[in-house]
Amino acid sequence: MSAEAADPAAVPRRRSRPRIDLRRLGRVALLGPVPRDRLPDAIGHVAEAHRAHHPDADLAILHRAYVLAESSHRGQMRKSGEPYITHPLAVTLILAELGAETTTLTASLLHDTVEDTEVTLDQVREQFGEEVCYLVDGVTKLEKVDYGAAAEPETFRKMLVATGNDVRVMSIKLADRLHNMRTLTVMRPEKQARIAKVTRDVLIPLAERLGVQALKTELEDLVFAILDPEEYEDTRALIAGVTGESDPLAPIAECVRATLREAGISAEVLIRPRHFVSVHRVRRKRGELRPTDFGRLLVLVGEDADCYAVLGELHTCFTPVISEFKDFIAAPKFNLYQSLHTAVVGPEGAVAEVLIRTHRMHKVAEAGVVALGNPYAHDPTAAQQAEPSDERADPTRPGWLSRLLDWQESATDPDTFWTTLRADLAQDREITVFGTDGRTLGLPAGASCVDAAYAQHGERAHTCIGARVNGRLATLSTVLSDGDTVQLLLAQDTASGPSPEWLDHARTPAARIAITGWLSAHPDAPGPEAEGPAEPAADGPQPIAPARTRSGGRAANIVVDGPESPTRLAGCCTPVPPDEVVGIVVRGGAVTVHRQECPAVARMREIGRAPVAARWRDEDGGRDTAACRVTLVAESFGRPRLLADLTEAIATADAAIVSATVEPPSEQRVRHTYTLQLPDAAGLPALMRAMRDVAGVYDVSRAQHPAATG
Repeated sequence: MSAEAADPAAVPRRRSRPRIDLRRLGRVALLGPVPRDRLPDAIGHVAEAHRAHHPDADLAILHRAYVLAESSHRGQMRKSGEPYITHPLAVTLILAELGAETTTLTASLLHDTVEDTEVTLDQVREQFGEEVCYLVDGVTKLEKVDYGAAAEPETFRKMLVATGNDVRVMSIKLADRLHNMRTLTVMRPEKQARIAKVTRDVLIPLAERLGVQALKTELEDLVFAILDPEEYEDTRALIAGVTGESDPLAPIAECVRATLREAGISAEVLIRPRHFVSVHRVRRKRGELRPTDFGRLLVLVGEDADCYAVLGELHTCFTPVISEFKDFIAAPKFNLYQSLHTAVVGPEGAVAEVLIRTHRMHKVAEAGVVALGNPYAHDPTAAQQAEPSDERADPTRPGWLSRLLDWQESATDPDTFWTTLRADLAQDREITVFGTDGRTLGLPAGASCVDAAYAQHGERAHTCIGARVNGRLATLSTVLSDGDTVQLLLAQDTASGPSPEWLDHARTPAARIAITGWLSAHPDAPGPEAEGPAEPAADGPQPIAPARTRSGGRAANIVVDGPESPTRLAGCCTPVPPDEVVGIVVRGGAVTVHRQECPAVARMREIGRAPVAARWRDEDGGRDTAACRVTLVAESFGRPRLLADLTEAIATADAAIVSATVEPPSEQRVRHTYTLQLPDAAGLPALMRAMRDVAGVYDVSRAQHPAATG
């Protein structure tokens, strides 16, 4: 927490309150104890900001926290030359101005005591309670002495896990990083760059996801100045060039005020300047900036209904730019953000972007989860829980955080966790899809059915054989859209596992880690190309990205004449007892066992490759009770729920689906090809009868697929 921060004047502030003189606060902090009946002057600004949001707040605990923090940090100095106590004071002031409640501010004052002084967690717990102790522990770094190079990623893992129980942990961390970034210029350039990159890749996305826009925008500008100084200077010069001129948004704002007054709508209309990075993005998007692109109009009203009333008046009295309209009130962003966005053409043709929201929405848009206060205030027993690790119902724990906490458990290697975390946080948009069981799944934009399978079923998704999206059969590679309904189809064979091709379609860390883990644990498991139906042409049958099986169809119950060699049941004809079988020697000396009538056997004979004799191991005609694999083709007329009914018939016969292919309908007819694992070959006739009994199915036969046997 003791990294230093940047030049305060490097980035324009959007705060209404002037920056506090930290050197003066430092001198005040060193003056020693104060009378017990009043707060030290050093935290007077914190108290003032806190009371602005919480008029009835009890400041006594802040007094006690400050006294402990000041005495424990006394004599410590920052690299900037300021007394160390100025840092926790500044962090606490940031949070107080955002509206954080008293417990958060108490922990913020103490957030570096356990890490940098002789104060222990037990002392914090004894003097300030379990919640404050939990927050302080959550933001305390792990020692490099103990963790070496893994200290930073493992510290972030620790903070994220703690955030899963209490989002106030990350609120303190974000404010801590903001103050450190403000004074970062005292560090060496290479260290500035390293800290700025971590801030860009991890902290800024976390601030965005938690909705703390006030912190996120300032962090973006500070990082921009360090990592892209030339572009930053160009942008600064652009903004400076228009600062002294009359604001082109001012006459439009006055027209909007007059329009709303005439309509009887009580509203506050403000001009909201864009921050540096926002101006830079607009410039890159449009090439040349319009005079009105340096800010936006912000309209604040009392109730949700007033937002739509304002929108109606603006679209009636001004020419709207329809392509700019977005309704984030009816459909809030995943980070709690709510507003109406639109753009209108002003009296002289100038285009102004407009944000419309209630005062409450504005507070949440600026402060995110910080504005929600204590997430456990509704539960009077929450603060008294003895163990901070106990699961607590947190209304502010969003879906992305739950997913992150799930996959991080599988990423035991610090490097894997660190790389995956950055990749996960780089996904800046989220979609919502619905399972057929009514469950809602939050996924990153671009997620596929593979991602949905692992999000809904965890490791059971290893056996997924396909999906239905909005009621229609789809491949697992299908990219999902916001609002889709997804039904995942799972095989009953628990030995099945994912194909390596699934990694090409997996966007979520949970899916990628699970797939990679299974493939690493089963390096010898063959892919579907080794034994399933042949890959179809682009205009032919569409595969349902089948799972692959661990057993791989190896013939333990086949006897082949000649020297002992590895044997495998052919995927092209999938022989089962009591089929007449024959062996074909393939590259490497292994033997692939085919049915006698398989076309592959005839082709081998035609090119002069003699088959070898093979038979089932038992002597009663091959009715072995060992498991076997078979490929069946079901010919049917197309109808709704056909796939579901066929899958149910297969499951009823105790057969596991290894892979499945469905051809596009032709003249209302559909062909389904299934590779199945049966516990007993004797059950094959009954299985085929059960499939024929499905309504619409007029034939079920054994498959004959072309296969490469050389």
